[in-house]
Amino acid sequence: MTTVYYEKDADPGLIHRRKVAIIGFGSQGHAHAMNLKDSGVDVVVGLREGSRREGTAAAAGIKVVTPADAAEWADVIMVLVPDQYQQSLYAETIAPRLNSGDALLFAHGFSVRFGYVNPPPDVDVAMVAPKGPGHLVRRQFVEGSGVPSLVAIHQDATGEAKKLALSYAHGIGGTRAGVIETTFSDEAETDLFGEQVILCGGIDSMIRAAFETLTEAGYPDEMAYFEVLHELKLIVDLLFEGGISWMRHSVSDTAEYGDIVSGPRIVTAETKAVMKEILGEIQSGEFARNWMAENDAGTPNLLAARAAVANHPVEVVGRKLRAMMPFLNEKSPEDDI
Repeated sequence: MTTVYYEKDADPGLIHRRKVAIIGFGSQGHAHAMNLKDSGVDVVVGLREGSRREGTAAAAGIKVVTPADAAEWADVIMVLVPDQYQQSLYAETIAPRLNSGDALLFAHGFSVRFGYVNPPPDVDVAMVAPKGPGHLVRRQFVEGSGVPSLVAIHQDATGEAKKLALSYAHGIGGTRAGVIETTFSDEAETDLFGEQVILCGGIDSMIRAAFETLTEAGYPDEMAYFEVLHELKLIVDLLFEGGISWMRHSVSDTAEYGDIVSGPRIVTAETKAVMKEILGEIQSGEFARNWMAENDAGTPNLLAARAAVANHPVEVVGRKLRAMMPFLNEKSPEDDI
């Protein structure tokens, strides 16, 4: 039975008695830092000198120092820089400044699960991971609600690691919605799997393949875009609100029949076999090794893929159509948090 913690299960006073450093001020970093500050927690943000986010953090009333100074000052350090940078950040900046009894926190299990960060045995190592993007973590906190979160304990040196993690989760609003207990391995593996086969890789590839199928058959780019990308949000919203049954109930009978006769032809036994293969690569650490090697090489494949998708016809026509719908408040990769 999965354990879920709420407001009543957390002691807010624990995190109030600690000095918290948030390393990074991106999507998650800005939400954690600002929510903790609003909760009355003593918090600083660690950013490299010249960071473009320094002004944003300072404007929010949060003290900004270098990551080294933040790690030196704090006794709770939340690492919220991208996975690929955590190994060097930890080794060069955080590890030399850890003291016995400190707490090292993460919002994703990648670096610890796959051995890129190996803390000493006398510090607590925990994870507090909101299951939503940072802007939602911040907005819902301000509105008085919260985003469900995960909590995991990798190392309990003080005997208080879980209590401290729940107190931290309380400070960012997670216990308002519920905090589910898990492990670093389960979080890292399922998160990577979800990203690759459904949330990013699966949907991304399906959209492009469906768009190409329609346009190659002679249908206008604009019609194809609306059918395979724009309307996707309507279906995702229904799934979010009530699951598969509610989505099927909400669409037409024709659409539901098309779902049951054509869906299994798209996602076949072969597709599921590939999903299992991908999961195996994640569990073995092969994906993590490949990703870190890609970074060591300067991310040539990632950069090439970004350029290719930016120039794909579904993106070209999409930018044109979204420009005609200013109420969408279109985002681009250049946008800040």
